[in-house]
Amino acid sequence: MGPDDALAMVLRAKDIMDASFLTLDSETDLLTCARTMVEHRRGYVVVTSGTPPKIAGIVTEWDYLEKIVAARVDPSAMKLREIASPNVHSCPPDTPTDEVVTMMANLGIRRMVVRKDDQVVGVITARNILATFRAYIDKLSSEIAGFQSTAPPVG
Repeated sequence: MGPDDALAMVLRAKDIMDASFLTLDSETDLLTCARTMVEHRRGYVVVTSGTPPKIAGIVTEWDYLEKIVAARVDPSAMKLREIASPNVHSCPPDTPTDEVVTMMANLGIRRMVVRKDDQVVGVITARNILATFRAYIDKLSSEIAGFQSTAPPVG
């Protein structure tokens, strides 16, 4: 196995990202947003604004709990731009997943936006990472079991 083979084995952000992420305009009211998140079974929405649309923030289920439910605010009376977190952490599609995981852990975030130039191309969630890790462990376990079944008896 040469150096090129080792590089081909590295998973990158583009390999584990969800390209079917949810986006809504920053002027969308919070009730509409919540209903859309439920309909699409998403715990977040990427907030955009302008023409062409550019990322303006991200809103998560925690934003709703903290800024709407706990604060007893009427969600139909507010817009996404009012609760969106403007500091959206992102990485390029070719970022190795170990770097993505380290960044997410160090920043204490559960979602990483994947951008190519100014365009959002996907979102990596903690769930994506866990599913990838599970598949890796399952594959590794299967390979180990295969080696054990072909190994000569000991003793």
